[in-house]
Amino acid sequence: MKKIAIIGAGISGLFIANLFKKNSDYQVVIYEKNNSINLEEGYGIQLSVNSVKLLNEIEFNKFENARKFNPKKIIFFSSKNFKKICDLNISDFNSENCQYTTLKRSDLINFLKKDLENLIKFNHNVSSINKENQKIQLTFENNEIFECDYLIISDGVFSKSRSLISNNKSQPKYNNTLAIRGKITNSSEIDNENISLFLGSDFHQVIYPVNQNGDLNFIAIMKYELTLEQQKNYSLFKENSFIRKVLEKVPKENKEFFDKIKEFKIFPVFVSKDFFKTNSDNINFIGDAFFAFPPSFAQGASQSIESAYELYRSIENNSEGNFFKNRVIKTKMVDKRSKLNQFAFHLSNPVAIFFRNIFLKKLIKNKKFLDTYLGKIYNN
Repeated sequence: MKKIAIIGAGISGLFIANLFKKNSDYQVVIYEKNNSINLEEGYGIQLSVNSVKLLNEIEFNKFENARKFNPKKIIFFSSKNFKKICDLNISDFNSENCQYTTLKRSDLINFLKKDLENLIKFNHNVSSINKENQKIQLTFENNEIFECDYLIISDGVFSKSRSLISNNKSQPKYNNTLAIRGKITNSSEIDNENISLFLGSDFHQVIYPVNQNGDLNFIAIMKYELTLEQQKNYSLFKENSFIRKVLEKVPKENKEFFDKIKEFKIFPVFVSKDFFKTNSDNINFIGDAFFAFPPSFAQGASQSIESAYELYRSIENNSEGNFFKNRVIKTKMVDKRSKLNQFAFHLSNPVAIFFRNIFLKKLIKNKKFLDTYLGKIYNN
């Protein structure tokens, strides 16, 4: 029986643990540095059909309908006057059992961890990773040592494990944007059936339903310069003076939404600037530890799930050497689209905006374009 160690109990780590748990050839343990799994109620996520299909392998299709939502469209609006630009029918990519899904991150995490409680070791912060022959030895700050055959690293964009292996050579970079998150409850003024995307100057915001009760997730992405010192000061983003300063830069047309937001949070967006590959096929990264995208293509959670599934299949088929190469190809596709989306969403020149809106209206009706731009990502 092969021993699998997973570092990080996020979406990708929990999902791949569920896959290994079903296979009697493997013994799996999850190491989490915190004393519990973070469950932020106001944090919504979007799952495109590529990830829903994979989640269904662990019975996500039986997940309680009331705690999720299946929006049919993404509706584009101008932030300046709230006029509708066009709408994209994302349900065209759905199948009978795989539909574009939105829900609270906490609900997905609870679903993923429900059968893994006895496999998660909390308060385990890794201090060193060493490999001898084909075995990997993990040492934790509590002096506990664990030896395994495969190490899967899924501890996020600021992966400590990746830093240990790479000697701090592979670090994320600030994306020059802030994310503003929160939730809106039962607002009759906002579409609670679809995803509403408001495009503004150096700013865009997205509002979408996360369940059948009318709860809406709110996220805005704003261009914002930070010094290196500010980027490292995690307490800054909770300070009232800084929050007020950020809100002053929100386009005035959008400020009416902010009065409705609950569980308001601001945090800087960090993304990956390169890929890091170890010299060992039995040490791999998944999720944001592999690569973190700008949040403008709504593929963060879906790609975490997809990367976990691909690695599981690679290990199961003894083809771990192909995982990195194949994952990089898909990741580059998603990253390019994420960057292009952010650029298009944040245009400020009136002429550029005029032509962008014309192109949007044409492109969302072009099946060949949609099959290429979205279909290559949504279809596994």
